[in-house]
Amino acid sequence: MSIKSIVKLGNKQLATPSMPVTVFSTLQLHALIQDMQDTLKEKGGVGIAAPQVGDNLRVIIFGFEKSVRYPHEVPIAHTVLINPIIEPLSDEMNEAWEGCLSVPGLRGLVSRFSKIKYSGFDADGNAISRIVENFHARVVQHECDHLDGVLFPERIKDMRYFGFEDELFKK
Repeated sequence: MSIKSIVKLGNKQLATPSMPVTVFSTLQLHALIQDMQDTLKEKGGVGIAAPQVGDNLRVIIFGFEKSVRYPHEVPIAHTVLINPIIEPLSDEMNEAWEGCLSVPGLRGLVSRFSKIKYSGFDADGNAISRIVENFHARVVQHECDHLDGVLFPERIKDMRYFGFEDELFKK
């Protein structure tokens, strides 16, 4: 398929809630998923949402074996998740630094639920349900935010912890 341009912060499309997928196993859906996979691999991210490649459908992809940006994180199985639903499994939150392909060069300290259950469907309409925690839970929540028109800077509580990567982490 093809590598798509990433829609960036400031584009109104990223603030638009996405529509649910109603028909699975279509050529269009499989082409979108392949484009998202190709783009994610090319950009070196750990997750991507359909709005980031210009399509407002409720589709996210996440997973990695090794991440340059997050070298100490445990690998996450490559997952295509359609029409996701997130259920927090405790009130426990944790803060960690996040970045985003749509917000290049910027990082922020974001609080997220530590443990969640997510459910949805794969590309063929088969049900998926998993309980995850820590970084895996963070990635899923971050990508699902895109489907609701929310970017990670909107989740930052203290803007002193938001800025350009090279400034925040100067040695």
